[in-house]
This record gives sequence, C-alpha cells and structure tokens, in this order.
Amino acid sequence: MFDWIQHFADWLIYSVFGIGAETHLGTALNFFVYDTLKILILLFLIVFLMGIVNAYFPIEKLKNYLNKKKLYGLEYLFASIFGAITPFCSCSSVPLFIGFVQGGIPLGVTFAFLITSPLVNEVAIAMFIGMFGIKATLIYAISGILLGTIGGWLLGRFNLEHLLSDWVKKILENKMQQGEYEEENLTFRQRLPEITRGAWAIVKGVVIYVIIGIAIGAAMHGYVPENFFGEYLGGGQWWTVPLAVIFAVPMYANAAGIVPVVQVFVAKGVPLGTAIAFMMATVGLSIPEATLLKKVMTIKLIAIYFGVVTLFIILSGFLFNILL
Repeated sequence: MFDWIQHFADWLIYSVFGIGAETHLGTALNFFVYDTLKILILLFLIVFLMGIVNAYFPIEKLKNYLNKKKLYGLEYLFASIFGAITPFCSCSSVPLFIGFVQGGIPLGVTFAFLITSPLVNEVAIAMFIGMFGIKATLIYAISGILLGTIGGWLLGRFNLEHLLSDWVKKILENKMQQGEYEEENLTFRQRLPEITRGAWAIVKGVVIYVIIGIAIGAAMHGYVPENFFGEYLGGGQWWTVPLAVIFAVPMYANAAGIVPVVQVFVAKGVPLGTAIAFMMATVGLSIPEATLLKKVMTIKLIAIYFGVVTLFIILSGFLFNILL
C-alpha cells in the first residue's frame, strides 16, 4: 500500500540528495521522509472517519444518554469507547473530565473516559497501523479500551466522590437540571465540509509533534547502536515492563510524538509489549495532567488514580508481550 512512499523516499534521499544508503545520515533521513508522509496520510484519513462518528454522537448527547439510561455497567465501556474516538492527550482530556463531573455523570464512568482518552485515539491508531500492522493495532486499541473500562469500574467501586475538590463539590451541590440536547438535522453532505475542516485542524494541530517524534525516531534509528535499548529493556525479563513504565511516568508527550520512538525501541530489540507500556505511561500518566487534575481532585484521589492506572498499564505490558 505504501510502496510508492518508500520508492519516493529512496529516490529523494539516495538519488536527488546523493546520500548513501549505507550511511547513518542516509538511513535516518530515509526513515524520516517515509514515516512522515505515511503517518500524515493515515492520520488524516482516520481522523476524518472519526470526525464522522463524533458528528453523529457528540459529547452533550453522550452526557445526557449516560445520565438518563440504566446500562448495567455498560456505561463504563461506552465512556471508554468514547474516550478512544476523541483526539485528546491527557491534558486536553481534563476539561472534558470536568464537564462530565459537572454534568452529573458518575465518577467511575468519568474515570473510564479519562483513562482511555489519551491512551487510544485516532492519531495513535493511524500511526500503529502504519508501523506495526493490523494485529498489533487491534490488540493495542482493544486493551486500551478494556483498561479504561475496568479501571473506571474499579475506581467507581471505591466510592471516591468525597475525595473530589471542594470546588467540584460545590458545583455538584448547585447543579442545575441539564436541558435536552437538540441535535441539528443536517444531512451528511451538509456536515461534510465541517468534518473535513475539523480533521484538517486536528492534523495541523499535531503535525509538529508528528514531525518532532519521527525526527527523534529517525535519529535514533540511524545513529543509536543496535543493542543500546535491548541491553536495558530487552531480553523479556519480568522487571523490564515496570521499569519502562517507571521511566515513562515523569515524561510527557502525546501519541503523535511518542509512537515513532516506540517503533525505534522495537527495532532496537525492545519487546513490543514493553515499548507499548512505555508509550501508555508517557501519554496517560503525566505531571501536567496531575497539575490540572488538582482543580477537581485532592492529592489522595490523584495518587489513587495514578496508582491504579500504573498497575493496569504494567499488567497490559505483560499481556502484550504474551500476545505479540
């Protein structure tokens, strides 16, 4: 499917620029050109498709639906799936988390959205398809959704509402009855220009992260010795997964920036499950996110949330290494 991009990258770097294929620079630049074009094309197509989904199932409609229906636990799955199809990093998911709490959605259901939203989105899926294939992408996406579903359910069982901030408690005490959501009766053709503009806006918003991430990955691919990452995170030892997660927690990047780095980890000998656990911890557990969450949670609740998600990501890493 993408052979033409590889041929173009080979022609541009090796023929036009005259850089040898056997050199570190040639290898790095070829990787950069190929992956940048491939990922941006996939990214636009998948964001466009998800824009169609979001146009017919918007946030306000979801909030009202979850408030009015008895779903017998499926609300956690629905919130997690909604988190997966929204193109937000951990920090940009927090305002939506606040909106869910303000809308009266149960805290556990809101956590299901918050956990899944940065872990699985169309950006990561587009990049995963191009880099690791359909099987790895499906396992990554399904496990991320299940992680949010189970994590939200578990946190909901703890009855943690008393650990919300005083600001949120005051909002909940004074919460007004939500009005009915009035959906515009627009045809698909009428929605199409707005969906296209939205998809292009998302691509423009993350393109710099894609380029930076792929540039880092290209540099690592071309210059870092083959056994560098394999020496510390490879080999399949049980402790490499929690070690990768611990290393990732202090870092922060969105999926567009970290997935190319994960690709290089795998190319250098790190098991795919370990590399995915590193990525999930990087995008799902960040210091900026914790700072924003202080507006709606106490320190104790943030610690519980981060602890549960960290544990689940580690378990997911072990599972990935078994399945992939």
